[in-house]
Amino acid sequence: MTENTAQSLLDSLISPKQVMDLSDEQLPLLAAELRKRIIDVVSKNGGHLAPSLGVVELTLALLHTFNMERDKIVWDVGHQAYAYKLLTGRASRFHTLRTLGGIAGFPRRSESPYDRFGVGHSSTSISAALGMAMARDLAGGKEHVLAVIGDGSLTAGEAFEGLNLAGHMGRRLIVVLNDNEISISPNVGALSLFLSRTLSRRWVRQMRKDVLQLLRSIPRIGQKLALYAMRGEWSFKSFFTPGMLFEAFRFTYIGPVDGHDLPALCRHLQMAAAVEDGPVLLHVRTCKGKGYAPAEKDPTHFHGVGHFEPETGLLIPSGNKTPSFTGIFGKTLVELAEKDDRLLAITAAMPEGTGTNLFEERFPERFVDVGICEQHAVTFAAGLAASGFHPVVAIYSTFLQRAYDQIVHDVCLQKLPVTFCVDRAGLVGEDGATHHGVFDIAYLRHIPEMTLLAPR
Repeated sequence: MTENTAQSLLDSLISPKQVMDLSDEQLPLLAAELRKRIIDVVSKNGGHLAPSLGVVELTLALLHTFNMERDKIVWDVGHQAYAYKLLTGRASRFHTLRTLGGIAGFPRRSESPYDRFGVGHSSTSISAALGMAMARDLAGGKEHVLAVIGDGSLTAGEAFEGLNLAGHMGRRLIVVLNDNEISISPNVGALSLFLSRTLSRRWVRQMRKDVLQLLRSIPRIGQKLALYAMRGEWSFKSFFTPGMLFEAFRFTYIGPVDGHDLPALCRHLQMAAAVEDGPVLLHVRTCKGKGYAPAEKDPTHFHGVGHFEPETGLLIPSGNKTPSFTGIFGKTLVELAEKDDRLLAITAAMPEGTGTNLFEERFPERFVDVGICEQHAVTFAAGLAASGFHPVVAIYSTFLQRAYDQIVHDVCLQKLPVTFCVDRAGLVGEDGATHHGVFDIAYLRHIPEMTLLAPR
């Protein structure tokens, strides 16, 4: 098939339902075209390149397996949803990505009926999807509800709160874990996949229930026998599969699956859809930046990138020689730390974005990246301050609002010397409403013991 024919494939798709009818031969061709279109547009408009390139096959498999007219997908954060936008009726407008009046950089309910939940901040997908699953059950619906969450977003407390309640409620829900960090050797991965796939089959799950019921019916010793059997199963699973954590949350675990093997993805998504008695987690391993060598080599740099040359991946200079606030802050923080060994730097998974990577290079023992855990970051800083240190917490404006209670209760109420350096304050342009730091003055200045400064 020629490139022109392949190119027409994407442009011919009016509805995501058409992806369900594509052949096994057409899907890889469409994947290549999706990557090319994403690279071309992001190189001009900027955006989240590496995350979206890494889930092209996963997106195709989801839309090939599930009916988007009925079933619901919630993307966590949403910076990996470019392929999804292209396949849900927005290909003709995709060149307007992240421009005024154009396609938003994140899923937005007002933009498309296929954007089931608006996102932009991490770790909300499981909670939102569980709410949708409960609403479905109350309404007597039959549709599938899926949450697609990355391993980075899974570090946040809300993700675990969602897992905990989902396991407790036992509702039918599919969580797809997009894991692009953890490396599992082929042999262990193959054995793990075989075991989790086998243990997930309906007849195996039914036999397990029958055996446990039979053991419990034995007079006097039945409960102990059932407990020993369950402990043995847990030990077996934890030794051979990485899914013990999710089994502890009462999820059926399937994986890990190669996230770039389309036939395997479709098969295991169908298997996950067949689990009817509770939530299931499908563990998918992907390569961030897949299919574009510069992004595969440096996925951190290409996570969110400005204008660049598609052929080389080299950034195109903006022509603006004015130093950025972030750059000045990072250098100044290092200078202050050289004079005060009580000064520490804390960030929530954004060392490059906040300029604290310079501090990390110079004072690694006094630098902490807590992951996507803003609430923990603030209370952790409060503990340091209560012990005589001076922590500097660098977080984006709209991310810091997630830790409002901790700022009030753990820092200000106790009059602790924590310095918050709020990045991305004000209107931030292309990232849209979820990232505009327009409320920080309003939500901070009225708190007793808070001193608010606006550098210029």
